[in-house]
Amino acid sequence: MTELQIQVEAFLQALAAGLLVGGLYGLMCVGLAIIFGIMRVINFAQGDFMMLGMYVIYYIFIGLGVQTLAGGLLGPYLSILLSVPIMFAFGYLVHYFLVSRVTGSRTAALDGEGHYAQLILTLGIALVLQNGSMMLFGPQLVSLRTPLSSSAWELGPMWGEAVSIFVNKGRGVAALISLAVIGLLALLIGRTRLGKSLRAAADNPAAAAYMGIDVTRSYRVAFALGTCVTALAGGLLATNYPFHPFVGLEFVIIMYAGVVLGGIGSIVGAFWGGMVIGLVQQLASLVLPTQLQNAAIFVFFLLIVTLRPQGLFGRVSERT
Repeated sequence: MTELQIQVEAFLQALAAGLLVGGLYGLMCVGLAIIFGIMRVINFAQGDFMMLGMYVIYYIFIGLGVQTLAGGLLGPYLSILLSVPIMFAFGYLVHYFLVSRVTGSRTAALDGEGHYAQLILTLGIALVLQNGSMMLFGPQLVSLRTPLSSSAWELGPMWGEAVSIFVNKGRGVAALISLAVIGLLALLIGRTRLGKSLRAAADNPAAAAYMGIDVTRSYRVAFALGTCVTALAGGLLATNYPFHPFVGLEFVIIMYAGVVLGGIGSIVGAFWGGMVIGLVQQLASLVLPTQLQNAAIFVFFLLIVTLRPQGLFGRVSERT
């Protein structure tokens, strides 16, 4: 191989890895965007909801016999599917007992329209989940590795017999599932009665209430939906990435960066924001050491928000 062919192959390999990782980041960001965009709640616990979902999926796989029933290939994905109603119920209950106390009409009498209380509450939830998980699950790394995690598809050769791209099968399947989930969410929010009520509650809660929409219920469903979507993304990530009780800290900043980069209030924008972050992270590995990949993300993030403060898909005007 010539030096040029080596460089081209490295670039294409990083590009492919960025698209696959970006698909998972995009799904994480969409989960946060549903909560942040509809409820305007800054949820510091979102990364820990993802972590909890990873452990729920892991123990469904190991403890409920799914590994024996479905095998190591399909078992993790069946466990991810089974975790969705569990994490939806968890998010629903967290909103019902905790988050609802500092959102909606209750915030009128609170300082900063309840945002200060929301920050403290979600930070407290995050700390409880982190330390509770450390006590229950221990500090050791665990994962949901499948046979797909250690195999790859070869695309090529594309330049004579020299340039080929290797796509990890586990990451490829996870990216395809992410795209399918995004498509289903788009249909849910854009075409169903529930989706219309969620959008109405986000755009103008007072007008939505006058039209007979239960805004509190819409917020509760949005919070539960955002929780289970992010947990689902965590489960897909766990098939290739070992995790521990503090893994949420590694991704919550990436989630917020993706949401802001895509444009606050835009679920599609959040997905593309996460995709862009994945691409920047992987392409930066061509010129920067691994330790500086996240620094490259935030340099790019600052550049975009400086040139386009509303994000890639955001609106200049604020919602009423």
